[in-house]
Amino acid sequence: MPSYLVETYLARGDAGERSAREGRARSAAEGLTREGTRVRFVGSTHVPEDELCFFVFDAESARDVVLVAGEARLEALRVVEAVGSGVAGVGRPEPS
Repeated sequence: MPSYLVETYLARGDAGERSAREGRARSAAEGLTREGTRVRFVGSTHVPEDELCFFVFDAESARDVVLVAGEARLEALRVVEAVGSGVAGVGRPEPS
């Protein structure tokens, strides 16, 4: 299943809000999965210097991630597919 990054704005000193958003993201992903749309919340990374926070989801499509981000009130700036080696929780290694 592909991985996607949801890019959001998050002020430097607002780590408490990150935790709240993580809870909403997890809950929204679980709710959509129960309804038949498979989405899994993987984790988040806050970049305080840039005031950005990235939420990682595994899902069948970007559309599904847009739905979960809206449900979780993440106020996404953009949603993009992510491919990685598992560093910082982003993506899984691509098969050889």
